[in-house]
Amino acid sequence: MTSYKHTQISYLMIVVTLMVLALFSWAYITARAEPPSVDSGTNLLVTSIMAFVLFLLASLVTLTASIDEKYLKIKFGYGIFRKKFSLNEIVSAKQVKNHWYYGWGIKFWLWPKMWIYNVSGFDAIEITMKNGRIYRIGTNDPKILETAIKQTIKI
Repeated sequence: MTSYKHTQISYLMIVVTLMVLALFSWAYITARAEPPSVDSGTNLLVTSIMAFVLFLLASLVTLTASIDEKYLKIKFGYGIFRKKFSLNEIVSAKQVKNHWYYGWGIKFWLWPKMWIYNVSGFDAIEITMKNGRIYRIGTNDPKILETAIKQTIKI
């Protein structure tokens, strides 16, 4: 049973994905419209790369955080990027604001040493694990997520 589940949507990423789709569509249509020759027309490799880029962009449109009996789970988009944290390993959870230069997406930040998972905005929950690792999970309802984590790990 899931005690908490929330999905944050990145509207900026939706716009970026649609813009890249429009650019790739224009390039594809333009390439097909060229007169036939050895180097004209569409290319399977280029088309595959375009599809892969769109697949990756679309996977970063949403971030879902959920808590069940054993794990805090996060999942980007349709789930090719996901992570789960054992609730037994979480020492603390607190509401924080990310700096603008931390950016969005999945990244490892060196100072302070932590992993950041974020799709939009600057609000996040910082969790500290027993092994000392720090993770920041972006959310647009930080108070509710912080409370849910603390209730589950009984802080």
